[in-house]
Amino acid sequence: MSKEKDLKKKLFIKKEHGAKILDEKEFENSSRFAEKYKKFMNTARTERGIIDYVLENSKKLGFEEFDSDKKYKPGDRVYFNNRYKSLIVAIIGEKNLNQGVNMAISHIDSPRLDLKPNPLYESDDLAFFKTHYYGGIKKYQWTAIPLALYGTIVKRDGSVVDVSVGEDSSEPCFYISDLLPHLAREQMSKPMKKAISGEDLNILVGSLPFKDSEKSEAVKLNILNLLNKKYGIVESDFISADLQLIPNFKAQDIGFDRSLIGGYGHDDRSCAYGSIEAIFSIKGVPNNTCLVVLTDKEETGSNGNTGMKSKFLKNFIADLAEKEKIKTRRVLSKSKCLSVDVDAAYDPNFPNEFDKNNTSYLNKGVVLTKYTGSGGKSGTSDASAEFVGKVRQIMNNNDVIWQSGELGKVDAGGGGTISKYIANLDVEVLDLGIPVLSMHSPYEVISKIDLYMCYKSVKAFLESENLA
Repeated sequence: MSKEKDLKKKLFIKKEHGAKILDEKEFENSSRFAEKYKKFMNTARTERGIIDYVLENSKKLGFEEFDSDKKYKPGDRVYFNNRYKSLIVAIIGEKNLNQGVNMAISHIDSPRLDLKPNPLYESDDLAFFKTHYYGGIKKYQWTAIPLALYGTIVKRDGSVVDVSVGEDSSEPCFYISDLLPHLAREQMSKPMKKAISGEDLNILVGSLPFKDSEKSEAVKLNILNLLNKKYGIVESDFISADLQLIPNFKAQDIGFDRSLIGGYGHDDRSCAYGSIEAIFSIKGVPNNTCLVVLTDKEETGSNGNTGMKSKFLKNFIADLAEKEKIKTRRVLSKSKCLSVDVDAAYDPNFPNEFDKNNTSYLNKGVVLTKYTGSGGKSGTSDASAEFVGKVRQIMNNNDVIWQSGELGKVDAGGGGTISKYIANLDVEVLDLGIPVLSMHSPYEVISKIDLYMCYKSVKAFLESENLA
């Protein structure tokens, strides 16, 4: 029996609970890291908010705005702000770019409700905003919950107004109504996908008419008057605005043991936070040039000039390579990347959608995902065995708790990340991320241990010297 036990220990995969592996000091580190993360989650609520947070903190740490005409020396720290929707933070390494760069890339957009260009209307003495949902959501989950309004409005005179309403308890919040169960017999007989449609996601924004008005749309007029007094806007200014509704739930501990964190937008702010804190914590001069990229539009296909299908990352590397008289393609072909994005955690309430041997679990570390996609691996890059092997070694050599997993059973559904767009640049890339319960819902859950392991894994990868 002893020999059998020894063989099993030697030969079998064993996904152990992180709390059984971490020593007391590291466990405390994970708890402290989680407290800082919750503060980040409760302040950096949108893409622009995250960019503001990173810019503020990077400047404090000596990072300077990137100048494409300047040649940088080892140890220089720079950032490149792409339209306040995506960002590159970099530390110039000791080796020249012929060795490639080490990159970690996370997206900072999350599923939400965007306002339509002409959103405000009145119906039966109530005022509403029309929305167009962003990313993959279960639409019924967004009804009957408090919502906050965030965004930026460019007025007709070109001036810019930032909007944030609904987070503070002294402020009003917003709401989408749902049908009471007493009258919902027909609604509840529909498939979940059809019970609430995209056009049903209308935001209740007011009910009082403009004083002394006897004309139609008096409630709409009152709302516009209030907005004009506060922000100086008129109805046409909505056309040149980025405005979104998000759940106004605060990030907080879950469970009696406080081991988990609940909040909106763990996908992918948890990985973005772990990545940016990793590069912020690098001291001195790294071996290779290190990049952390925060990108936009992942939830809608990575299109646009702030998504990973654009050329902002390639152009940034080209600017660095040009100063060293190195071809950009040579730098990319030698570069290595972690696509740092969340994965689905096994949920015992829905066991039939998961392959228990090939899924990730809360509290068992970051998950390495060799391929994503759906069906027959549609839409994935499928990392090479050699590169997965190198990343495994980095994790093991740096005491990172990790596991492997993929997104549910074959043919159960599927999803993708930005890794395929990075692979198309001739870069070695592997998905690594944090397991999440209730992904894409208004309130997701992650483990504090897994969050801390994300930070540790990205830091170890960026500093690694054996990726070439």
